[in-house]
Amino acid sequence: MVIQLNGKRAFVSGATQGIGKAIAIQLARAGASVTICARNEQALKQTINELDKSYQQEHSYLCADFSKPDELRKILEAYHRNFSVVHIIVNNTGGPAPGSIVSAKPEEFIHAFQMHLICNHLIVQNFLQAMKSSQYGRIINIISTSVKQPLPNLGVSNTIRAAVANWSKTLANELAVYGITVNNILPGATRTQRLEQIIYQKAQKNNISVEVVEQEMKNEIPMKRFGTPEEIAYLATFLASPYAAYITGVNIPVDGGRTSCL
Repeated sequence: MVIQLNGKRAFVSGATQGIGKAIAIQLARAGASVTICARNEQALKQTINELDKSYQQEHSYLCADFSKPDELRKILEAYHRNFSVVHIIVNNTGGPAPGSIVSAKPEEFIHAFQMHLICNHLIVQNFLQAMKSSQYGRIINIISTSVKQPLPNLGVSNTIRAAVANWSKTLANELAVYGITVNNILPGATRTQRLEQIIYQKAQKNNISVEVVEQEMKNEIPMKRFGTPEEIAYLATFLASPYAAYITGVNIPVDGGRTSCL
């Protein structure tokens, strides 16, 4: 089975590092033209140069801050005038800061809700009609295994991720008749900057070494190791392909077996 996405355009947010960048790279290798989106323009330009162009793709980038949904809306509308069709959307936004839910401030929930659910929704709305017209649509949301099993000390994240998952399932039900699929990838502990941040903060809080915290986390995983961004990207590329046309409305953990429920 060879995945070829020649002639398809993908939109990937949070694409200058970690999982988002790995997905953008893999989609380009499969032949897609990729538009990457993040708030750091210098990092965007650097990432664009790393994307494969073997199939004469036309890659591009959008510089946008997801903490400002109204500005994102205007940027998307301007982009849509230049690229009328996007076939693949990968919604990927860095998670809220760690912390207990009882200590979370109301504005933290509002901020996270805007960055994750509202911005995801704006992106989908902007490209949805073109997906229907082209008779090809893949919406892939990178969320978290907390959708199935809330994680300790990630109170705001657990709450918002669940909201995104239910938004996604509702969207999948409404769009299935058009052949547009909507699926969620639930990464477990994956070697990214966010994981390093979580490990560091836990070490500081408990006055233990980073190495001890890291080993404790690995011990919770049946495979005894962290995942890599590339392992998430392989699944995203499959879900973006014609081979996944009958898969929609599901949550797929990629976590080395850590989640204790099916």
